[in-house]
Amino acid sequence: MKRHRAGAARSAQDDITSQLMESSRVLAASASLAPELARAADLMIASLRKKGRIISFGNGGSACDALNFASELVGRYSRNRPPIDAVALTVNPANLTAIANDFGYEEVFRRQLEAHGRKGDVAVAISTSGDSPNVLKAVAAARRLGIATIGLTGKDGGRLKGLVDVPVRVPSSTVARIQEVHITVLQIWASLIEDALHPAP
Repeated sequence: MKRHRAGAARSAQDDITSQLMESSRVLAASASLAPELARAADLMIASLRKKGRIISFGNGGSACDALNFASELVGRYSRNRPPIDAVALTVNPANLTAIANDFGYEEVFRRQLEAHGRKGDVAVAISTSGDSPNVLKAVAAARRLGIATIGLTGKDGGRLKGLVDVPVRVPSSTVARIQEVHITVLQIWASLIEDALHPAP
């Protein structure tokens, strides 16, 4: 029995080590995305300097990422400074459930974006597959409204890759690894935006 438990523990440790190594590999490979990340950051900074707004959205874990990104901008990233205009379309359960109930779940982001978005804003669409119907509909609406679009995705980029102004495709087909890099990317953007708009004294 003790040998069985020891073997199970080693198996779990091997799995943990394997996942951490794979996570590190994908994160390192994502350094190749630096040009796209810089373009996206420049787009957001230029919009904010002209009193534009950052609008983020996604489903599931991507919804949490969208919410965290907005909170880093409205609140603070690394230091106290004035708030930065950002909103996540995943934050209001009344909006989400009412729109889903009345119009269908595919409309939950599009309708909110049409209500809150204005020409000159930037939409950050997050979808690990790049094929989430509600995300794609919101991006199409953003383009009609003159809102610049950034797509955070993975795998082959899905349809989202070809619809946005700046596609950022994480080089992995594993959802967990893609989401890990998305979190890192959003933290990098928050840092760049904060430094550009409110430099450290």
